Amino acid sequence: MAIELTDANFEELVLKSDKPVLVDFWAEWCGPCRMVGPVVDEIHTEYEGKAVVGKVNVDHNPEISAKYGIRNIPTVLFFKNGEIVDKQVGAAAKSAYAGKLDAQMA
Repeated sequence: MAIELTDANFEELVLKSDKPVLVDFWAEWCGPCRMVGPVVDEIHTEYEGKAVVGKVNVDHNPEISAKYGIRNIPTVLFFKNGEIVDKQVGAAAKSAYAGKLDAQMA
């Protein structure tokens, strides 16, 4: 299960991470988000120790969602050294997310 990211822990777990980070912005009522969720959980398991993989519920964490201008969900942001380096808006194949994460490890 991917890490639950919140307004309170985002800075510590994402911005201060020494590993690449994948952040899935989602909501319970969002159909495409429910398709992406299990994929993000699989990536979390496969990249454990190599990358941080987490989810932000936009309904429960409006501050962080607003800070990054999240208007469409699912949106997946990729961070490296506290900066956004890539993003994927809308549902995509697991290979798309894994490929973007792999690119941050090179």
